[in-house]
Amino acid sequence: MPLQTDGLWKEDWDKARKALEAWWRGEGLALYVTAPKSEPWEPVPKPGSEVELETRWLDPKYRLQSELSRMSRTFFGGVAAPVFDTDVGPGSLGLFLGCEGVLGETTVWYEPVIDNPDSHPPLRFDLENLWWKRHQAIIDAGVREAKGRYLVGMPDLIENFDTLVQLRKPEEVLIDLVERPNWVHEKLHEINASFFECFDVLWDRLRDPWGGNFFCAFQIWGPGKTAKVQCDLALTIGPSMFREFVVPPLKEQCEWLDFSMFHLDGTGSIPHLPALFELECLHAIEWTPEPGQPTGGSPYWYEFYRRIRRAGKSVQAVGILPEEVEPLIDAVGPEGLFIMTATSTEEEARDLLRRVGWD
Repeated sequence: MPLQTDGLWKEDWDKARKALEAWWRGEGLALYVTAPKSEPWEPVPKPGSEVELETRWLDPKYRLQSELSRMSRTFFGGVAAPVFDTDVGPGSLGLFLGCEGVLGETTVWYEPVIDNPDSHPPLRFDLENLWWKRHQAIIDAGVREAKGRYLVGMPDLIENFDTLVQLRKPEEVLIDLVERPNWVHEKLHEINASFFECFDVLWDRLRDPWGGNFFCAFQIWGPGKTAKVQCDLALTIGPSMFREFVVPPLKEQCEWLDFSMFHLDGTGSIPHLPALFELECLHAIEWTPEPGQPTGGSPYWYEFYRRIRRAGKSVQAVGILPEEVEPLIDAVGPEGLFIMTATSTEEEARDLLRRVGWD
């Protein structure tokens, strides 16, 4: 049953949806701005902070209280919206395929399980997997208590080589590219099949009344099956290997989805842009500079964003300071530009929205 949204903790969601639809088409500006709410939507108490890692990550009641507290105290401006974060670590498909998660303070690490490629069984999505059941318990809590106040996000599954790396050590995967390329192709096919099966189960639970879904990673919404896609391992391989191994499953994934955005992570991935530009089924590209590089709002990247736009892809710029928003819009143009920023106060956020013509 689609989620209901009566009483959403956002004043202008209809306008935000239309702006996002236009952004996917490369036709408009999508400004995402959050700030502490002047007055909470509801007086939801914060949960205690002195809890075990397992409680913080996996306890549905704690996750629900934490998310309700966060969302109730947040102003969601522009295309930002109240979305229950269902992530358990950066990429949960690997967990569903057999990895064991190791909980950390700020992330979840993955214990590889493929030691011998020749004897490891085919990768299959398993509804009886313990980590899947843990995710479902968190999602169920979010859906049950939404009561029209917020949306529940699609967890960041991750796919392609990055899931294979979770299942098998990165250095081993790089050797496999040379020593057993057919096995790599086979595993990537199995990972894609698992992604589609898993997404469909989640879609039945998380699709919204407008026929779309919110994807937790990078906070994107589309009026259909919507996801962020990626291949962070791309920075360790050349363009020819990227085209041989990464592009085919990526193309299949983007054709299966209704709306897709590629997470381009670090300057080592930039050589793969021509291959991404050739994928007509890929709608948008997000850019994350690595530490040590100018941040996303720097003029250093203006031409880079323009290059992506000239290729016919919408672009998402993240980590932008409020004072960088208007210069970025002026330099790149508003069409097909998604900017993520945050301000210190709701008043500052509303003022920024007015200056860029949102109100």
